[in-house]
Amino acid sequence: MAAAAVHRDRLGLELTAANGEAARAFDDTVWAYVGFSREPGVPLKRALAADPQMPMTLCLQGYFFHLMGLPGLAAKARTVFDSVSKTKANPREKAHIAALGAWCDGELERVTALLDGILAEHPRDFLALKLANYLHFYMGDAANVRDGPARALKNWDEKLPGYGHLLALHAFGLEESGDYAAAERAGRRATEINPADPWAVHAVAHVMEMQDRAAEGAQWIESLAQHWDGANFFRFHLWWHLALMHWSDGRPERALALYDSHVWANGSSENLSLCNDISMLARLELAGIDVDGRWDAAAAVVREQAGGSVLAFVDAHYALALGAVPPLESRGTTGRVHGAVGSALCEAAVAWRAKDHARVVARLAPVHRELRRIGGSHAQRDLFILLLLDSALKTNNMTLAKTLLAERAAQRPAGKLPRNLTAVKE
Repeated sequence: MAAAAVHRDRLGLELTAANGEAARAFDDTVWAYVGFSREPGVPLKRALAADPQMPMTLCLQGYFFHLMGLPGLAAKARTVFDSVSKTKANPREKAHIAALGAWCDGELERVTALLDGILAEHPRDFLALKLANYLHFYMGDAANVRDGPARALKNWDEKLPGYGHLLALHAFGLEESGDYAAAERAGRRATEINPADPWAVHAVAHVMEMQDRAAEGAQWIESLAQHWDGANFFRFHLWWHLALMHWSDGRPERALALYDSHVWANGSSENLSLCNDISMLARLELAGIDVDGRWDAAAAVVREQAGGSVLAFVDAHYALALGAVPPLESRGTTGRVHGAVGSALCEAAVAWRAKDHARVVARLAPVHRELRRIGGSHAQRDLFILLLLDSALKTNNMTLAKTLLAERAAQRPAGKLPRNLTAVKE
């Protein structure tokens, strides 16, 4: 076997690899991931074939197993970690190996600490940046979703690869932190740089959703669809956002049509795509739409995907689809989140499907201000507030209903809701 040599990626970071082809293929895989390619596995296979022991390629393979969100792949990630731990690596690569190990242990706070540590010394490590951003998001840490890219921007300029992607990450962090004007500026600039970056389009769409600019938001998303609809499964999330704009603007029938044609499409199998489906079905029911057998179709796919807890955010959606609490046995970060809020949320979701609205209130009302801990965006978590509001109204708990409406109005002053969700009695 050829001795490992030092190579560099397109941003100048050192890579331990047996040959240049392995380094180039690894770099191509990273940017396929960053750019929402449908086929990141193609360059990954090239990289593994060129150097089966390249540390960063093995780390990336392990990361991908975790990102797929399937409990059955966790064991494969652990096998990869065991293998990569035996390779020779430079200090940055060793930190990535440690981050993969922490992820295998379910300790997401430790993963982000390691990734943020890498970025402190190597601010142009886009893989570390993207992964940290993802995990901060699913731990409900909006400040770090914003600040990680902000720190990196100080070491970037428009001439460097990935500037538009970095700006898009920052835009979304700004939005989740409530700085809507700055978020929209950054998101629009990122879209100008690369209209095919779905995250940039997505960041601006979130601003418009939170500011209840539904008609404008629908036009924004649709006008760029020719660019972003070539993306990986994330394209389904943008179609979900378009359906949400119509739902928010009082056109649930249009949202249902989009669900059938583009959100569910040929059947979703990726766990976050399933969350799109489940969330929209619940919103449609809240608006008085009969979704017919669509719950059964979603539940059938969830049963194929379930088998263990990966993210509390996903588990709560799966509970809605199944009408039953999915397996929540988990360790580390997700286990702690379930102990604090996730388990109660799952039980409330099941109760809502069963029309046991008193139980929804009993389980969800005490923890509803802690929902950020399950991760996801303000727009996504709003679903669970709406389920609680619906149950408060149906149990004639007008005090709780008024409280929820007031809290929601503070965040979204112009927020529109279906009439039945605002029918508060004095």
